[in-house]
Amino acid sequence: MGRLILVRHGESIWNQQNRFTGWVDVSLTEKGIAQAREAGKLLADERFDVAFTSALIRAQDTLYEILQHNHHAGKYFCVHEKDSSWYEHYTADEADRNQLKIHISEQLNERYYGDLQGMNKDRAREKFGVEQVRLWRRSYDVPPPGGESLEMTAARTLPYFNSHILQPLRENKRILVSAHGNSLRSIVMHIKQMSPKQILGYEITTGTPHVFDFNEQMQLTDDFIIKG
Repeated sequence: MGRLILVRHGESIWNQQNRFTGWVDVSLTEKGIAQAREAGKLLADERFDVAFTSALIRAQDTLYEILQHNHHAGKYFCVHEKDSSWYEHYTADEADRNQLKIHISEQLNERYYGDLQGMNKDRAREKFGVEQVRLWRRSYDVPPPGGESLEMTAARTLPYFNSHILQPLRENKRILVSAHGNSLRSIVMHIKQMSPKQILGYEITTGTPHVFDFNEQMQLTDDFIIKG
């Protein structure tokens, strides 16, 4: 049975400041670190075969905090997809079996918010209007100025899911993904075969593991949220 565990990063400093973050590389708050730590405790007994995260530090720090509390992932190494020809240029050794392989990819980055990045959300509502900001945030196919819609985000996350994550699932591997609300939402939409309207109402809270189990025919057999 293949298992996929998705975790949205803990609260970031711009989450705390109510700002559009997107691809700006901001750190976790103390609360965000605590959320990641709690996720790690909830997943302490899970044995992961491979892990994936985005190129943004808030997702990576969440992943590493989770692994610090895991009973089976004491050693790991990272492959940066952008420069994988360098980072994967090594001679394989038997010792690699005891090290968790972590893939780091921009394809799993948060939705790019374009001209809204860094702007306080209340300030954006004052400038553009409540309904316009709501449309940018909650529609499936309307992007903010210079940014991505959820549809455009899915256009990069799903090919990556199919090329990198799907095969380990077919091999009954146990996979951990630490990423972002919208990149994970696009994957959930694909897995659960949800409509654009359904996925817009699907919330992925910070630091909460979402678990998806698959049988050998890659049919979803169970999905649930682990809560403390």
